Amino acid sequence: MDSIVVTGNGPLQGDIPIAGAKNACLALMPATLLSEEPLTLTNAPRLSDIKTMNTLLASLGAEMAVLQDGLVITTASHGEINPVADYDIVRKMRASNLVLGPLLARLGHAVVSLPGGCAIGARPMDIHIEALEALGAEIELKDGYLHAKAPGGLKGAVHKMRFASVGATENMLMAASLAKGTTVIENAAREPEIVDLAQCLRKMGAQIDGEGTSRIEIQGVDRLHGATHPVVTDRIELGTYMLAPAICGGEVECLGGRLELVESFVEKLDAAGVSVEQTDRGLKVSRRNGRIRAVDVVTEPFPGFPTDLQAQMMALLCTAEGTSVLEEKIFENRFMHAPELTRMGANIEVHGGHATVHGVERLKGAPVMATDLRASVSLILAGLAAEGETVVNRVYHLDRGYEHVEAKLQAVGAKIERIKE
Repeated sequence: MDSIVVTGNGPLQGDIPIAGAKNACLALMPATLLSEEPLTLTNAPRLSDIKTMNTLLASLGAEMAVLQDGLVITTASHGEINPVADYDIVRKMRASNLVLGPLLARLGHAVVSLPGGCAIGARPMDIHIEALEALGAEIELKDGYLHAKAPGGLKGAVHKMRFASVGATENMLMAASLAKGTTVIENAAREPEIVDLAQCLRKMGAQIDGEGTSRIEIQGVDRLHGATHPVVTDRIELGTYMLAPAICGGEVECLGGRLELVESFVEKLDAAGVSVEQTDRGLKVSRRNGRIRAVDVVTEPFPGFPTDLQAQMMALLCTAEGTSVLEEKIFENRFMHAPELTRMGANIEVHGGHATVHGVERLKGAPVMATDLRASVSLILAGLAAEGETVVNRVYHLDRGYEHVEAKLQAVGAKIERIKE
């Protein structure tokens, strides 16, 4: 099993290109099931999760072509579609559940295994089920599979989400695009990935209004056609690499970064003493004079502070001046990186959904273990500023969400390498 070795090496300097968004691409790819014509996605990230979705869609009958070193994905679903999403594929990745809505809309029936993914909380399917049942679907759980059917076809409806779930909003958005009549999603998720999906569906002929707000209206159409669409910049990868110069010092420009993708995150960086400047090429980040200041963080749905940047932010606050409190309100079990940071000399107390971080002068390198995707990269960030060598084990999680992480950090002066086993 691969590990990554990081040695604290001083300030960073240079450019880091930011990839297309994993979470956006994983929602865009199943949209190919809604049309017989090809869907081409550009600026696709080169990640293991994208390969898993490719495998899943191919198992359902979609034809896949990956071009230009993985940056362009073309899919077509003009043949016979298999309605069964098998456990052996779905168990590898949570986003596999996003084929449920498109399959129901296209075929009127589907059998989809309950999904897997990182162990950061239950993340149940009930909100997805409620959304699709509002459109007329009948869904039953049997032997670990969701058996869904819409005998009379999907029909538009007004549905209020009891939680602004990104995945459930995406599933309902795709299903409603081919439903009969008008659908209104209230308390819809507002994330940039939702906006990106809606824009792509609109290029395919869908009639959608209100994406980016808590109320989305969809007028169902009889068919969708092909389209070409660029995947939006990955705001989580962007935030992650913005933290590298904040932790180590120096100045890094994150190419392709846009302020509107990370506004709540930037507010906390500013309060902590980190400068962020929008340029023609992206976001330029540097630490102001002196030690990072403690700040409190509460994770919330967009436009609030992203849960997917909480672990990385904790790495920054480990050496801040003062005491910070991080409250995790999205997922339970998402402080599993805290004990590993403690092994590096951090002073962290975890009580339920709260983590109290008492800043220390300096972290020290140590062998640590990655527990999930974002925890993996938080330990790498901590290692960049630690004294001595940090060995991050079990980094297979990392490849699900970050492409070429060692090369990108090496390019700005970090001392980092992967040890293959």
